[in-house]
Amino acid sequence: MKVLDVQSISVKYGDIQALWDISFSVAKGQLVALIGANGAGKTTTLKALCGLIPVAGGEIGYNGTVTSGLPVHKVVDLGITLVPEGRQLFPKMSVEDNLLVGAYLKRTHSKRSQTLKKIYSIFPRLEERRTQSAETLSGGEQQMVAIGRALMQDPQVIMFDEPSLGLSPIMVQEVFKVIQDLHREGLTIFLVEQNVHQTLKVADYCYVMENGRIVGQGTGKELEADQSIREAYLGF
Repeated sequence: MKVLDVQSISVKYGDIQALWDISFSVAKGQLVALIGANGAGKTTTLKALCGLIPVAGGEIGYNGTVTSGLPVHKVVDLGITLVPEGRQLFPKMSVEDNLLVGAYLKRTHSKRSQTLKKIYSIFPRLEERRTQSAETLSGGEQQMVAIGRALMQDPQVIMFDEPSLGLSPIMVQEVFKVIQDLHREGLTIFLVEQNVHQTLKVADYCYVMENGRIVGQGTGKELEADQSIREAYLGF
């Protein structure tokens, strides 16, 4: 069953076209990745999916509902959430308050205490630091807060934009483990990530983007065996 069904969408920034007629789908419970170089259009794709920028053509479907054209809060209320690149926390607010910000929807506000306990069970370190301001945390801990905030929205689909960016190798492994654990629990995941080697290992299916177009697709194993992918993204 397709949860996300993107059909021939295009996106423009003024006169500049960023996405060209791209199509892809994500099935319920899948971990699907979008890989490509800087400037390929990956972040633009995520912003279009969650309603941050309008599409100039085509259609975005979520569980049979057309979401292209809906405002962001409506898209989130349907069950789609984004862990943004750079985390985008409130630096002066405490860890716990940053997490609680994620439970602003009516359907999530009433169960925020229960959800918060779940977040702390996933990230015990955040419970230890719950009264600290977000700016005092390490980059990896801040990323945990960003993921936790998204989970406070009780999503059916969670999208990650470069979750390992700027993290130490140990924290990269930890973040990918969390993503895999969420996948095993049945959460549908759409992952944008430049760490292609790790991404191909964990993804059920991948799409390759270049210059705003989808230029390839396949399972992680299929793409890892593709010599052009190996040369362009894996360095061998």
